[in-house]
Amino acid sequence: MVGIILASHGEFAKGILQSGTMIFGEQENVQAVTLLPSEGPDDYKAKLKDAIASFESQDEVLFLVDLWGGTPFNQASSLFEEHKDKWAIVAGMNLPMVLEAFGSRFSMESAQEIAANILKTSREGVQVKPEELEPADKSKSLEASAVKFNAGAPGSFEYVLARIDSRLLHGQVATAWTKTVQPTRIIVVSDSVAKDELRKKLIQQAAPPGVKAHVVPIDHMIKLAKDKEHFGGQRAMLLFENPQDLLRAVEGGVPLKTINVGSMAHSIGKVQPNKVLAFNQNDIDTFNKLKQAGLNFDVRKVPNDSKGNMEEILKKAQEELNKVK
Repeated sequence: MVGIILASHGEFAKGILQSGTMIFGEQENVQAVTLLPSEGPDDYKAKLKDAIASFESQDEVLFLVDLWGGTPFNQASSLFEEHKDKWAIVAGMNLPMVLEAFGSRFSMESAQEIAANILKTSREGVQVKPEELEPADKSKSLEASAVKFNAGAPGSFEYVLARIDSRLLHGQVATAWTKTVQPTRIIVVSDSVAKDELRKKLIQQAAPPGVKAHVVPIDHMIKLAKDKEHFGGQRAMLLFENPQDLLRAVEGGVPLKTINVGSMAHSIGKVQPNKVLAFNQNDIDTFNKLKQAGLNFDVRKVPNDSKGNMEEILKKAQEELNKVK
């Protein structure tokens, strides 16, 4: 696996690593190396060497640095010279760049290949509101990308992910899962959200570049699933706020096989058998109906988490509910 060094003046590298792992999950072979006010170039170079030495392999190393020409960049460059056939340095570090680098390691084994791959995402991550302030060429590029992914063709949806997540479209979904399953459309399936214009707008704005986000009522999703004339080549990620909405969709004919269970928020009357999932009796009964319908459960917040055992989680939730009755 490619080792990644996040290099910065001050604590920026540690902060962006914390944000990245919060969204994408814990990462192996990643180190944040910070330059403190009391340290000089030689001190920083020694810290870089120690960080690289901690990696399982030093053959492939990618440096993401905050500023071209600064001390972190200069000292990384001095180490790079002896490994420039394999190592790579990218300056201008931002969170989209870091997340894309994390995701790229699933399919790329070369630091230089990852470096080339993350440039587009890191640049597209810089956007502005109102949109009229965008340079004309960038606005047209983003619009063309969305159009490319939404052209109709004979056929029906390919469902690349169906997820239960009370937060719906947020950072972990828009980056980690989108990178892994590569949808062309993200569809939030919810009667309540479809009636809330503000939530609809926020969800549409949260979609990553090149992926169109939609919010549809459950009955409309059932109709879309039965349409075999207009969605050929479309890779759909479906997001459900709760298991009850999902069950309605499945019973209505949306052909899902595996459900990713990511997050269910705690509220009054619910028990919480683990850190991210909370259940009441209706939730447990609904999951049992989904199981009886032949669905499998993939319990993970982000793609590189280990999978949880849904049967054990439901059993523990039932035991806790029985105690409070």
